[in-house]
Amino acid sequence: MIELRPFNSLGAANHGWLDARHHFSFASYHDPARIHWGNLRVWNDDTIAPGTGFPTHPHEDMEIITYVRTGAITHTDSMGNEGRTKAGDVQVMSAGTGVRHSEFNREDEDTTLFQIWIIPDERGGQPSWGAKQFPKDDRAGSFIPLASGIANDNDALKIRTNARVLGATIKAGESVTYDIGDASRHLYLVPATGKIRVDDVEANARDGVAITQLEQVTITALEDSEVVLVDAA
Repeated sequence: MIELRPFNSLGAANHGWLDARHHFSFASYHDPARIHWGNLRVWNDDTIAPGTGFPTHPHEDMEIITYVRTGAITHTDSMGNEGRTKAGDVQVMSAGTGVRHSEFNREDEDTTLFQIWIIPDERGGQPSWGAKQFPKDDRAGSFIPLASGIANDNDALKIRTNARVLGATIKAGESVTYDIGDASRHLYLVPATGKIRVDDVEANARDGVAITQLEQVTITALEDSEVVLVDAA
């Protein structure tokens, strides 16, 4: 099954400083058909104005992955961590028993990012945060794990869940095949830029593509594309 979720069908909330689109039910947006996709709970598409951001707030029992598309985001938390994650790079926070953090755009341009929440396999645990650079040239023509709780994804940021977040850049006219293996898995795919075809379904930038009941999927770039994929239980 491959289901297209066009960008204009997503939940929307514009707070002035924050223009957010929600692939799944979040805050005041509720769609009973889009609560989660396997253990993928949230995929927010955020545009954050310069000099603004999310003030300190709490989380617990959630794996939170931030994929920065343009600009940069500056993170601080109650564990004493601070870091700036720039376009193309990834940060991960395992909220565990509880953590307070803030995320601010301290740049002089809009920051755009995907924020992805995945339900952990177990509640609790010591909270943690980390960030890593992932050069786009390293993922040209293939999916590279960016964050993962699956064995042997040794170069990915670690998350505490049976899922992985992957990235690929695909040139127009080229294809990438992802072997799912287990047809019970839930895949969710969003092109950050460009236009793609997933088997016979076409998706534009920032559309969502929900995939299940398949053991393999082929993504063809109709334009040069940057693609983010979650493979979830």
